[in-house]
Amino acid sequence: MKRFTLPPLDLIQGFEAAARTLSFTKAAEELNLTQSAISRQIRALEDSLGLPLFERHTRALSLTSEGRRLQRTAEEILNLLQETTDRIRADRRIKHLTVTTTAGFATLWLIPRLKRFTALHPDVDVRISANYNMVSLERGDADVAVRYSKAGTFPPEAERLFGEEVTPVCSPSLVDPQRTERPVRSLRDLEAHTLLHMDSGQGILDWDTWLVAEGLGDLKPAAALRFDNYDQIIQAALGGHGIALGIQRLVQHLLDEGSLVVPFNRSMVSQRAYYVLRSPLVRNVAHVDAFVTWLRTEAEASIAFGQEPPAGVQMGGKDEGARVASARKRRS
Repeated sequence: MKRFTLPPLDLIQGFEAAARTLSFTKAAEELNLTQSAISRQIRALEDSLGLPLFERHTRALSLTSEGRRLQRTAEEILNLLQETTDRIRADRRIKHLTVTTTAGFATLWLIPRLKRFTALHPDVDVRISANYNMVSLERGDADVAVRYSKAGTFPPEAERLFGEEVTPVCSPSLVDPQRTERPVRSLRDLEAHTLLHMDSGQGILDWDTWLVAEGLGDLKPAAALRFDNYDQIIQAALGGHGIALGIQRLVQHLLDEGSLVVPFNRSMVSQRAYYVLRSPLVRNVAHVDAFVTWLRTEAEASIAFGQEPPAGVQMGGKDEGARVASARKRRS
């Protein structure tokens, strides 16, 4: 059984034009038809409904009550159909790109740079999906993924953007003796301050691992605050709420502008890194290729604390405390 038993669309269009202009002649001109063709369309529509829609006078037309009801509905539906088809046609001209990544990478690294990509490619509509859910690139849930993980956990076609170097960072207020009773000058000063933790922090993003590596596994900070997302930790650090472990590439712009400072010269590197992976459904798609190329260029241009340490200098999880010390790099 047919789901809809509606008159043909051309009959509705002809009726709407005639009802709006109250003239078969004007409706015919608008639709590039003859007056007799519009008259036949109206008659066919009336026959299908079994009632008249117009009252025909010698020199004028008027709508019946049923005609007025149909006019209101026809006008609403035709306008909605026109808007939808216009959007579909416009969407075909716009190049869409969906990027999935972590909230920290999106907020601290990608979004501050994104205007440079849109300036180069104003015809690409970029959508950022920032969360920790692993979406399916094979199903086309996203075109490009930027993820933070250990080497070897991604397919061979994944491209490494940059590695992870981490150092404690905080608000300038926490190193200023005029603004805090015990300014942060050394690791031992952490006893008087709040440490900002990420609940899912691993390796050198975990304060316990960091302190063990520095030989201070017994250090007890004044307090601890825990967060779900890395960008929340950095926002708390900016607000002077404690000391965070700052991923160098993500916070460098905040250090450059003086919103954050490095209270003491300690940094570590790990085997984790940021990787970019594209959906197999958009391989060799020009605007996706352009975005990945732009990501690589930005990653290469981003300023590091120093030269990124060799790949062999690595660190893993909490069980690697003895080896962590060898991965420590002190900056002078």
